[in-house]
Parts: sequence; C-alpha cells; structure tokens
Amino acid sequence: MQIFKVGGAVRDQLLGRAVIDVDWVVVGATPEQMLAQGFRQVGDDFPVFLHPKSGEEYALARTERKSGHGYGGFTFHTSPDVTLEEDLLRRDLTVNAMAQADDGTLYDPYGGQADLTARVLRHVSPAFAEDPLRVLRVARFAARYAYLGFRVAAETMELMRQLSESGELQHLTPERIWQEFARALMEDNPEVFIQVLRDCGALKALLPEVDALFGVPQPAEHHPEVDTGVHILSVLQQCARFQHTLNIRWACLLHDLGKGTTEPEQWPRHIAHEKRGLALIKKVNKRFKAPNDCAQLALLVGEYHTHAHRALELRPATLLKLLMAFDIMRRPQRFADFIAASEMDSRGRLGFEDRFYPQADYLRGAA
Repeated sequence: MQIFKVGGAVRDQLLGRAVIDVDWVVVGATPEQMLAQGFRQVGDDFPVFLHPKSGEEYALARTERKSGHGYGGFTFHTSPDVTLEEDLLRRDLTVNAMAQADDGTLYDPYGGQADLTARVLRHVSPAFAEDPLRVLRVARFAARYAYLGFRVAAETMELMRQLSESGELQHLTPERIWQEFARALMEDNPEVFIQVLRDCGALKALLPEVDALFGVPQPAEHHPEVDTGVHILSVLQQCARFQHTLNIRWACLLHDLGKGTTEPEQWPRHIAHEKRGLALIKKVNKRFKAPNDCAQLALLVGEYHTHAHRALELRPATLLKLLMAFDIMRRPQRFADFIAASEMDSRGRLGFEDRFYPQADYLRGAA
C-alpha cells in the first residue's frame, strides 16, 4: 500500500498558496485493508475513506470509463492493480494531476509542474471532453489564478468549445451548475470566469441572457465602456474589489438583462429595460435554482437600480414606495445589499471606478 497527496493540495503548495483541503490517493490497497486500519468508507460510487483521526479523504486509485451523459455518466474501476499514473491520467488538468509521496518526492507524469511555471491550464488527455463539468471548472480555475497570469491552453479551449457546442452542458444538473457559478463568482476575478465561458461558447449555452449583452451599446456619456457585456464584467470586478457577498454578485451579473431585449434601432438607449429584464431574471433564477436570497435580490436590483442612481432626485412619495418595496423595516439588510449592488453598477463604468457615489449615503439615511 502506498499513499500519495494529490490534486489541488500539491498544486497550491507548489504555487505558494495556502493549502486548505488535502486529498489522498491510495495505491495497491483493497477496501477491506482500509477498513481494517480504521478508515470509514463513504460514498456509493467508488471507494472513498475518511481518515480515523484527521477526517481527510483517502480514495483508492481508480480509472474511469464514459458510460452516459453529464458529469455523472462514468463507470469507475478500482483495484490494487491500478497504478498512480493511471489514476492521475483521469484528472482534468495537468496542474491537478501531480502527486507527492510522504518523503516529498513529486510524481508528475503529465507535465503539471512545467505548466505551473508557464502559467498554463492544460487538459491531461482527450478524455477531458467526456466530462462537461470540466468546462466550468477550468473557467473557475482561470478566475482563481488570473492574478498569477494563468491562461487556458489553446488546445484545451478548443475542447471546451467542442463540449459547449455538443449539447453535453445541458445534461448538467442545475445544482452542479449553480455550485460552480457560486464558487467562481466569489473568486477575486469573477469576470474572468464569465469571459472564459463566453470565449468557449459555454455562456451562450448556459446563460444566453448574459451572453446576449455583449455587443449591445449603451450611451457613451453614461457608459464610456459602451458595450453592455463589458460593463457587466467591470461591475463584477468592482464586486470582488469590495469583497461583496454572493447575492450581491449574482444580482450584479443579472441586473441589466433587459438591455439584451432592446431593438437595435433603439440603441444606445434602453428605455424601461428594468421592467423588461424582470421576466428574464426570473427565468434564470428558476433555471439555476438560485437560493432565495440571491434570486430575490437579483429581481429587486434589476427593477430598481436606476431608482438608486436617481435617489437624489426622487420625490418623497417615490422614495417611500422604494423603501416599502424592500420591506425595509423587516429586511434592512436586503436594502443595504441593494445599495451596495447599485454602487457597484455605478463604479463598473470606465473612469468611474473611484468616483464617489453620494446616493449610497443618501439612501442609508433615508432608511
């Protein structure tokens, strides 16, 4: 029996990042041997065991074979004969396909360390294309490591493009899609996640309402960046800059969906885009099974963000209606989140990133 540290723990250790979760792979062992040493088996699909003291996961080395659609459409094979190289071959990216022995020896059969040095996210094998969830995972890794200059390898991006066009992404469950989006939106560069998805066609497949915003112009006097899609990316950047919560980031991602329905002959104006976007926001929330706090804030920000921008001009009666719409007495935090999202919308414009937003203090005072 041989035990190796694998995956993200090895990757982050080599990058000098804090290692939060450690995964282990066990080569040359049977489930009976693991149980005899006090490990507790969990999971029904393949043998994973929890260490009796640390609680960390130890998985028996295994291989995978595609047997159906989606990320769960695999048949797993595990036995003492499965080698470390065979186990690492089934992983998504070379930077995640490294292992380390107890004595510190690094096992890197697929060039992960070289790709770490080159700042490249590259698939391990053509089997990458068998799991559509990997499209979202790679985009999320691109967002996580953007600050280090990582990029997706061209050949990997091509496989992601093929997966996006194949219809395989539609076989992912809403819960798994939401999980990846939620994790990616909370990275320090969530805009990179959206951009990578757009570059490979996955955004059009999974979130066409946001994809439709790219190329839609806005009035340059209010939006020097002009392109609505670019504006959304900038707003997400500001959300990360101010370390906002997931519900605020989700609301900011969806707040301008109505602009994607404006007829081209009306560009760059988007009259009543707030109301026109509500049905789309509801549709996305339902499709993604977004949690209530995220779904509700997205609808409120979508409908009322321009009220926030015009707060200093609102009549008292209109301001009162705004406060009532948010159930301000019972839900004060929701109104605070709305103010934060509206400020990020304002700051997410070219040249406005550091511009003071007096409406925020005014609305807080009114509440």
